[in-house]
Amino acid sequence: MTAHTPTLPAPGPAGGGAAKTRHATGRPPRRQRSGPPARHSGWTPWLYLLPALVLLAGLLVYPIYQLGLISFLEYTQAQVSGGEPTTFQGFGNYTALFGDRQFRQVLLATVVFAAACVLATLLTGCALAVLLTRVRALPRLALMMAALGAWATPAITGSTVWVFLFDPDFGPVNKVLGLGDFSWTYGRYSAFALVLLEVLWCSFPFVMVTVYAGIRAIPAEVLEAASLDGASQWRIWRSVTAPILRPILVVVTIQSIIWDFKVFTQIYVMTNGGGIAGQNLVLNVYAYQKAFASSQYSLGSAIGVVMLVILLAVTLVYLRLVRRQGEEL
Repeated sequence: MTAHTPTLPAPGPAGGGAAKTRHATGRPPRRQRSGPPARHSGWTPWLYLLPALVLLAGLLVYPIYQLGLISFLEYTQAQVSGGEPTTFQGFGNYTALFGDRQFRQVLLATVVFAAACVLATLLTGCALAVLLTRVRALPRLALMMAALGAWATPAITGSTVWVFLFDPDFGPVNKVLGLGDFSWTYGRYSAFALVLLEVLWCSFPFVMVTVYAGIRAIPAEVLEAASLDGASQWRIWRSVTAPILRPILVVVTIQSIIWDFKVFTQIYVMTNGGGIAGQNLVLNVYAYQKAFASSQYSLGSAIGVVMLVILLAVTLVYLRLVRRQGEEL
């Protein structure tokens, strides 16, 4: 007898399979969705940022709006008390401000003083950051703790301590240097130099810690290769370390410009409100005197707007110069 192998039916069309599946389950099979996956709404990231944006609007945007609005009005103590109506002055406050010789002198002094503070802070912070990479663990820890202590000291406390240290009668600095009863706050340039030292003392730790963290992130092989090629320490910093740290240096530079341009506490405390006959005034202290001492709130607001515009312009120009060199931030 010959064995007969059962013949399997040939597979039918897709519809047949679907019919069998429908017969077995009682319902048609689900269709597979074709095409690209669904994308999230473009508003989703903004919903996550909404609480922070609302907070920033309340703390920054609205005060800046009020500052700009008051700078275009006649707003003195008479308007605050309701004795006279508030009137729109247009650019009259700015015209009066730039026509004031004292304002132009204070503006120039502020720019020069802030530039000197920024330069001194960056040089000192970067030099100490490099030093931290060269010393052993114990001296490094001592320097870090001392720097962080200076950074954590409130500005008014540090200013008061520095005034005592350089006091002509009781200060130890004059006794050590043999200067007798020399008054550091009497002369214009000596007073500015004293304030610069205090600003440097409380500002360099931020630069030092930030740059030190950036240096530690650089691969050791890169620095070793430059050293084996015979490059000096200064050449390694200028040609290897600084270009790698450029994004970090941009951040600390912009922060230093903002902080040093709007110095208030150090000048006000150490020079007793701006020095003799206002010889040590900077824009922040000058705006305070106009707005609160003289009750010319519109002029004080105009000075604040001028400071804001200058800081924005300096920041944008600095970022533009950095981007021209091909550095992505």
